[in-house]
Amino acid sequence: MIEEILVYGAISGGMYALLALGFTLIYGVSGVVNLAHGSFFMVGTYLFYVFGISGFFSLIPLTLLDPTWGPLAALILAIAFTGVISAALYRIIIHPVLGDEIGVMVVTVSLALIIQQLILMIFGPPNLRINPLVTGSKQIWGLGVTNMRLLAFGVSLILFIVLWIFTNKSKVGNAMRAVSQDREAAMLMGINTERLYMLTMALSAMLAAAAGVFITASITEYAAPWIWLHPLALSFSIVILGGLGSIKGSLLGGFIVGYAEQAVAIGVPEGGSIISIVPFTVMVIVLLLRPKGLFGKRIEMED
Repeated sequence: MIEEILVYGAISGGMYALLALGFTLIYGVSGVVNLAHGSFFMVGTYLFYVFGISGFFSLIPLTLLDPTWGPLAALILAIAFTGVISAALYRIIIHPVLGDEIGVMVVTVSLALIIQQLILMIFGPPNLRINPLVTGSKQIWGLGVTNMRLLAFGVSLILFIVLWIFTNKSKVGNAMRAVSQDREAAMLMGINTERLYMLTMALSAMLAAAAGVFITASITEYAAPWIWLHPLALSFSIVILGGLGSIKGSLLGGFIVGYAEQAVAIGVPEGGSIISIVPFTVMVIVLLLRPKGLFGKRIEMED
């Protein structure tokens, strides 16, 4: 039982942390509480289906690619298109109400509902099966773990490392940190904050899209027009748990939730029926002990 919790909890935690990372990134830089974050999780998943599983490659010259690279190409296209869509939506819908916290939340949750209805109109209510990018499995401590879950876990950690390097070593990353700490001072230094916010929104949505494909393909296996709700609630609880704006808090919070879910699912009778409340239970317990979360700062992009 301990082995199951350690292995499956770590894999789930890595993917959960990736999902929460996008949420905390956009909040940390711009202060936007993006309640449409789960929608980009859903958009990425459906675009992956369109580009890869539905036979999209048979309609374009990409059929010249080795067929085994099709799922990877579909993943890259889904993430890229989600980033472009989110940047456009930010400029058109969120930017005009930036600075009004209630207005931003109302606009983003309305956007999520609009995206849900568009998905419903285009794809219908039936669940769509999302096939894994890779097949097969490996034995870890005597447990069978699919290669898709191992791939998702590995890529999630790699993306965390890449983002840390990006925010700490690149010029754009330094600009993000400057804006998060003092927007007016950053503007006086010549930083284009609006362009930076748009880029941050795109990066946030791309991380959500990657998490959507990995979680759906490796855990739930199906997509539906309302799958954005649970990812939103999950990412929100992890971000609150780790501390708003804290990247390392999102990482730690994701693993805490992943381990807690597995412990309940495996160690509690009928645990599978209550697993959905685990993130919120953990969040409440932590907040009672530490009201600002584990790393309660507005932004923490440095080591």
